[in-house]
Amino acid sequence: MPFARRQAARIGAAAALSALPRAARAQSGFPARPPRWMVGYPPGGASDVFARLIAAQMVPRLGQNVVVENRPGGGAVLASETVARSAPDGYTWLHTDNGILAYNPALYARLPYDPDRDLTGVGFIGRFPLFIVVRRADGPEDFAAFLAAARQRPPTYGSPAVASPHHLAMELVRRRTGLEAVHVPYRGGPAAMADLMGGALDCAVIDIASGLPFIRDGRVRALAVLSAMRSRHTPDVPTMRELGHGDTVAYGWMGNSVPAATPPAIIGQLSHAMMEAILSPEVAARYDQLGAEYEPRSPEEFNAFVAAEAALWRPLIRELGIRLDS
Repeated sequence: MPFARRQAARIGAAAALSALPRAARAQSGFPARPPRWMVGYPPGGASDVFARLIAAQMVPRLGQNVVVENRPGGGAVLASETVARSAPDGYTWLHTDNGILAYNPALYARLPYDPDRDLTGVGFIGRFPLFIVVRRADGPEDFAAFLAAARQRPPTYGSPAVASPHHLAMELVRRRTGLEAVHVPYRGGPAAMADLMGGALDCAVIDIASGLPFIRDGRVRALAVLSAMRSRHTPDVPTMRELGHGDTVAYGWMGNSVPAATPPAIIGQLSHAMMEAILSPEVAARYDQLGAEYEPRSPEEFNAFVAAEAALWRPLIRELGIRLDS
């Protein structure tokens, strides 16, 4: 969504939310104690940062502290199972993403929770454009040259991890374009970028939050962005759609979910509070700094989005034969 349309959507959503009297939202007496926001990754990572950023702005809107609790383990499976099995009363939330809701049922043979059955969405937190980047000094000039060179020698490409959005996005690129490339997984994006800059990799797939400084200062050349439209932060970088590969769209994204049996009224209250928090000047400014994109989505719209993501990525994961529990 172009910046002007995103701003219009934010303004419209803010106006709609402000029309909802806070007293009406509080009539149920919820929340009567601090809710827990479970994050299945260690402190300091992107999920933790966004959860704490948004939680701080939800506090005055809910009238209770929001306790962000890190419970890392097994691709966030531990935190996911904890929330899926918790009381459906709105007091236990799960910071969700591509892996938790879309990928994990295809990555694990014995997943102790079923995201389609056990969890339901509160709302969308944001998405992060993904870029294919090469060294500016000796890399190809554009994606067409990259494809041509790959026919002579398949390049290596780095990603932050096996089955990360970055890894699977590049596998989607391979299927849509015929690209031959060899995946080299790392423990995090910075490690992949270090090897790219050092010459140990031919290219990398990086998200905007991690890659924007490299692109802006000219250390790397972004050959393409995998988003539906160009990022306003990198207006000269074409999308795969513009390059003739129309179905090649992928993002890293985050959301917030609760146990499936949580009453709709409570979900609605949490959804409004979260939207207001994300649309606040403090959070919006941080999103802009990191290049994160936000579109207000109702719980129903978020659930439909997740279903579409699952329909796209689970068959690809199974085709690739990627497993994280073998």
